[in-house]
Amino acid sequence: MTTTARTTPARVLIAADKFKGSLTAVEVADRVSAGIRKARPEARIEAVPVADGGDGTVAAAVAGGFTRHEVEVTGPTGAPVTAAFALREGTAVVEMAEAAGLQHLPRGVFVPLTATTYGVGELLLAALDAGAHTVILGVGGSATTDGGAGMLDALGARLLDRDGDTVPWGGGGLRELVTADLSGLDERLGKTEFVLASDVDNPLTGPKGAAAVYGPQKGASDADVTLLDDALTHLAEVLGAQEAAASQGAGAAGGIGFAALVGLRARFRPGIEIMMEELGVEAAIGRACLVITGEGSLDEQTLHGKAPAGVAAAARRAGKPVVAVCGRLAIDAARLKAAGIERAYALTDIESDVERCIAEAGPLLEALAERLAADRL
Repeated sequence: MTTTARTTPARVLIAADKFKGSLTAVEVADRVSAGIRKARPEARIEAVPVADGGDGTVAAAVAGGFTRHEVEVTGPTGAPVTAAFALREGTAVVEMAEAAGLQHLPRGVFVPLTATTYGVGELLLAALDAGAHTVILGVGGSATTDGGAGMLDALGARLLDRDGDTVPWGGGGLRELVTADLSGLDERLGKTEFVLASDVDNPLTGPKGAAAVYGPQKGASDADVTLLDDALTHLAEVLGAQEAAASQGAGAAGGIGFAALVGLRARFRPGIEIMMEELGVEAAIGRACLVITGEGSLDEQTLHGKAPAGVAAAARRAGKPVVAVCGRLAIDAARLKAAGIERAYALTDIESDVERCIAEAGPLLEALAERLAADRL
């Protein structure tokens, strides 16, 4: 390293996602910052925690200057839960997992046929009540496979069986659907801009659909997957929205993407793109000489719409070098470089015990960042 490089403080941007199950994106930024300062106390560090629309999106928005609002809504099992959305100057960030995420299920208990997105609709109404005129609906981490039917129900739709009664909550209940009337949807929805922010582009049904790909993660058996896929197909048919069902993002988060496209007239956008815009990540990249991104596991999924790939792509456009931190690395160096990431630093580089990496992620990440700073700054 040249003398000039040592006497000119490096400007570092930390734009990393959470380490799921271990550290929030804010905690990742704090630990990486602390490690860098141990090795290079003169470094100028800017932290912009990021998210791709899944769980942690509201927290990233709040860290970026949005105001946090909490409200009690209906959870995926029907029990009340406390959920949050973020608001700034009329733009709300609503994270569906806050209302209908897997974290709201009792430990080890799944309800794949009955889990509902009703609380997501309630959360959207709360955002409108708070003055939102633009809503970024981040989807991911859901416990549900109901095609967003619960959300539409909460927003004023009428989803009825042959007796004129509302169909039971959950994807399983959609088998009883006979008529679907969206004319009663809250009138404010038509005056609001909705963005469907997701890191997946699956269609609603079929072998790449919501039930087939993500149902097993929510406790669905093979028989449940078949039932749910048939039920979601039936929902699209009753709504006359087969074209929307085949659209990018319709299968996101148990099919809530479909309901957002049909009922909210939402535009689909990769979650990391819209969140980077809202958080000012590209401007921060322009100020940096090194960008540090990352998430818990860097793997093939990372390269398909996850936060690190989005940050790396923006940094590449700006001509700035990127390195990553992670808990586990499952991509070879060539694939990383093709994605714009020069090198990845993994917790498993300094601790081979994966369980310890999860339990002690904070101090281990701090030590890893100290090593990164000694190498790169």
